[in-house]
Amino acid sequence: MKKMKIMLLVLSLVISSQSCSKKESINEIDSTQKLYFNGKIYTVNENQPWAEAIVIENNKIVFIGSNGNASDFVKENVEKIDLKGQLVLPGFHDVHMHPMEVGATNTTFTLDENEENIYNYLPVIKQASENTSGNGWLIGFGHAITTLLEATESPLELLDETVPNRPVIIMEHTSHSMWVNSKALELAGITSESRNPTGGIIMKDNGELNGILIDNAGDIVFQLAQKSSENNNSEYDGMINYVLPELAKYGITSVSDARTYWKREQHKVWQNLEKDGRLTARFNLGLWAYPEADDNAQIASLKALYSNSENSLLKINQIKLYSDGITHNTTAALHSDYHIDYFNQSTNNGLNYFTEDRIARYIQELEGIGFDFHIHAIGNRGISEALNAIENGSNLKNRHRLTHVEMVNNEDIQRFKQLHVIADAQVAGDFTKPEFWQENAALVGTTLANNLIPIKSFTDAGVRLTLSSDWNVSTLNPFVGIQNAITRAPQNISLNEAIKAYTINGAYVMRQEEKVGSLEVGKLADFIVVDKDIFTIPTNQIKTAKIVLTVFNGKEIYKK
Repeated sequence: MKKMKIMLLVLSLVISSQSCSKKESINEIDSTQKLYFNGKIYTVNENQPWAEAIVIENNKIVFIGSNGNASDFVKENVEKIDLKGQLVLPGFHDVHMHPMEVGATNTTFTLDENEENIYNYLPVIKQASENTSGNGWLIGFGHAITTLLEATESPLELLDETVPNRPVIIMEHTSHSMWVNSKALELAGITSESRNPTGGIIMKDNGELNGILIDNAGDIVFQLAQKSSENNNSEYDGMINYVLPELAKYGITSVSDARTYWKREQHKVWQNLEKDGRLTARFNLGLWAYPEADDNAQIASLKALYSNSENSLLKINQIKLYSDGITHNTTAALHSDYHIDYFNQSTNNGLNYFTEDRIARYIQELEGIGFDFHIHAIGNRGISEALNAIENGSNLKNRHRLTHVEMVNNEDIQRFKQLHVIADAQVAGDFTKPEFWQENAALVGTTLANNLIPIKSFTDAGVRLTLSSDWNVSTLNPFVGIQNAITRAPQNISLNEAIKAYTINGAYVMRQEEKVGSLEVGKLADFIVVDKDIFTIPTNQIKTAKIVLTVFNGKEIYKK
């Protein structure tokens, strides 16, 4: 009998130990209540826009309202946090950024995008090669395409003279062109006889390669370099050690990855982060549609990668593709010709990564699986064609969006509304401010240059608008984007609209507006505390606001 009691006691201890272990490994099981009170809480809920207190239990909001009423919803052991009058907002959504690309450590040097003399780049490149052992790929970032185009000597010859014994590739600061040497071209199989790939241009001077690869021509080689030089842990480690802490620091609790290179198995890195419990934000991946791929094979592969588990922080439920290129290298697709011809091609009105018909086919094949499309479209022709593709290929019940939307015809703004297409804009970069618009006039003419990223026109037309960063093309800081959005007259919007664009509208894009994006009872506890009241400080100081506290899924993941 005594022996049986001892066995039962041991069994009880084992069960208790297992139960505690399981409880500690699952965030949502912690039943501690927290009361945040004395705050200025902007809920982004039109039925209850302001509150003073918020009570969370596990990872959900169980009360939001006045300080006095909060006492009716708290338990005896509630943890109380005095907000001392500080502003509270829902956690920010950034629905267009490149977090894994930012976090990877394969780039070994950075050039100054403001440098106008190509010869000043060369010592930096030479030093980087000397500091990087071996003869593998040397990968850099940051040159300005105009600096290369205006050089009096061949950029290829200059790079060959600087680093002759190893392949070099340097990404322009927007990622839409690459500067390469002969070793890189050789490894990529590119010769003076090579034809332009879909969505790209292999630049030549008098029939000879000049070392500049435009848009997808450069991306193909860059992916080769990344794959060849990849440290298997660099993307994983970069996310943990840099990207995720930066997101928390800036109050970003939900993200759409704007380009997941699934052929390089980036999606598996994301899945490992999720499996290991390392994610501190909600992520939707935009699988990259490779322009040069066989459509039948690619569509089949994309279908197989779809993943949309309700309770997972990671969802693979978006497709990212490009309709066109960008303005300053004259590859954004226009209805008219550019005023300058850089490439001597048969046309001079931009290029297409994907034609209108191809986009329509991908939508027809993939939206039934559950995919929403995230389409890069900058020029007015690129935007028109992307809208045509959605009109012809979609059942119009999905949540497709066009991103960048820089030069938009007035009639197409109305079509966004009619086709239920979301406009995703980035206005954190200086080039998007009205005082810089005329910089593009020499390329596209005054009319097109003078109305860049018409966010007011979108909101006036009732189009759902999101604001995002395109990190690291522009700063990650949402307060910079908010300040610019409300001060960029004549294409400015209200503060309330800007906050919606970074919260509930982003949640809609990510199909989680019933869970997050506003602060309401029953929703998950994603919110931020800000050190300045952006509703009362001068508008030109909004960008100086800092995050004091970031709460994600009920957990405090950043505290200043």
